Amino acid sequence: MSASSTKYIFVTGGVTSSLGKGIISASLAKLLQARGFKVTIQKLDPYINIDPGTLNPYEHGECYVTDDGAETDLDLGHYERFLNVPTSQANNITTGRIYQSVISKERKGVYLGKTVQVVPHITDEIKDSIFRLGKDGNYDFVITEIGGTVGDIESLPYIESIRQLRWELGNNCLCIHLTLVPYLAAAGELKTKPTQHSVKMLLEYGVQPDILVCRTEKYLPKELRRKIAQFCNVSPDAVIESMDASTIYDVPMLMLEEGLDKVVLSKLNMPSRQELDMTAWKQFLHNHKNPNNVVKIGLVGKYVELKDAYKSIAEAFIHAGAANHCQVDLQWIHSEALTDATITNKTLQGLHGILVAPGFGDRGIEGKINAVQYARENNIPFFGICLGMQCAVIEYARNVLGLHDAHSSEMNKNTQHPVIDMMEEQKKITNKGGTMRLGSYECTITPNTNAHTAYNTTNITERHRHRYEFNDAYRTQYQQAGMLCTGVNPTNNLVEIVEIPTHKWFVGVQYHPEYKSTVEQPHPLFSSFIKASMSK
Repeated sequence: MSASSTKYIFVTGGVTSSLGKGIISASLAKLLQARGFKVTIQKLDPYINIDPGTLNPYEHGECYVTDDGAETDLDLGHYERFLNVPTSQANNITTGRIYQSVISKERKGVYLGKTVQVVPHITDEIKDSIFRLGKDGNYDFVITEIGGTVGDIESLPYIESIRQLRWELGNNCLCIHLTLVPYLAAAGELKTKPTQHSVKMLLEYGVQPDILVCRTEKYLPKELRRKIAQFCNVSPDAVIESMDASTIYDVPMLMLEEGLDKVVLSKLNMPSRQELDMTAWKQFLHNHKNPNNVVKIGLVGKYVELKDAYKSIAEAFIHAGAANHCQVDLQWIHSEALTDATITNKTLQGLHGILVAPGFGDRGIEGKINAVQYARENNIPFFGICLGMQCAVIEYARNVLGLHDAHSSEMNKNTQHPVIDMMEEQKKITNKGGTMRLGSYECTITPNTNAHTAYNTTNITERHRHRYEFNDAYRTQYQQAGMLCTGVNPTNNLVEIVEIPTHKWFVGVQYHPEYKSTVEQPHPLFSSFIKASMSK
């Protein structure tokens, strides 16, 4: 396979945001993968931040982390969960990174004194970012999702880049435009005018879409599809209906029924490499929709109002539930509400398992610690992730080791017992963006532990995003009192996993296992946690 044989697919959106460009992109990629092609997806985000690493979860949702340590948009999580293929820094480009690169080149004299402009310098940088994934020839298809909505001022350089690439790539690229066909209940009609206007705006920028994917809550009849096709200069078979689905995991099958993959292959003159094989996907959907049991899990966090802040955790529970033929009834619990033992007991009563979620800062921290105490003292399966693991360490120090003012130095710099402390290499860092312990690191697991049973191996790699760690000066005290350090980094001996072996199932991990859970490979710790909660 040569780099020139790579096909490029661009996915834009119109009318309104949140139509699901990422899910459509991932669904198409899954269908092409099921036909034997190698596919990757990238997201071009129009905001000026370098990456989402410094963005508030309320503002942007979850910050997803890749193996190579990139802090990226949460859509990359969907890409990995659907394709079961890791992404990287090259899969998420922001306007901030584009301009940062161009300005850096200008300062170095790369442009030889020329006036630096949006065209050609910014658009050339965007095109280089798009080509980066296809240059080595590892992929048959590179699908590029353009963030935002056509007409947004921030998206204009990206749309202009697509316009240029349509001429440069010829038959090796196509454009899919995702739009909305709203239903007006008062009139009892689906309305195509928003779609027409959206395509007209795209045409004004010089881009003719090849395929229209129409989000709708009602069936799109043939005459309406034909009308859209006539007004928007596409063939009727290229007007694809995208009905609202009960789960995002239905979308690939809906797109299969609509023939999206076949239209794409036809327009790009690409014959299918094998018979489409969606066996594993169908099995997952069957298990997900036909559970034998229901288990009630409490997710204790401080961003629960915006569920996208914990997107990967929520999806990992879906994967683990299907693997256990079980429906996970996720209870979203705000840690700030758990102000004392009485309220905590009342709120958490009846749960089969408790997960304390990751986060930063001291807001809601005592509620998380109260949740850990409730789970530990009532022998309820407990799973702590990142800050959730640190809360478990703090709770144990206070209530078992007798170190009553124990805390993390992140929350209390003056604590006499900083059982969680800043990593040495982090202490001299002043910039916030991209400076944490990020990406994939090794961990060695102690045999005959919950973690070892789950992973069925002693050597793993997991993704990290943190500045603070278990303070090794207290390790002996914890071990002697019954909280064991069952996973450590083999290079620097950092504690990665803690467990209480006398508890039904009590595991805290410093890393983020949710990032590696996929439809085809549910994360073993989530699966093990659900299994323990079912028996509870």
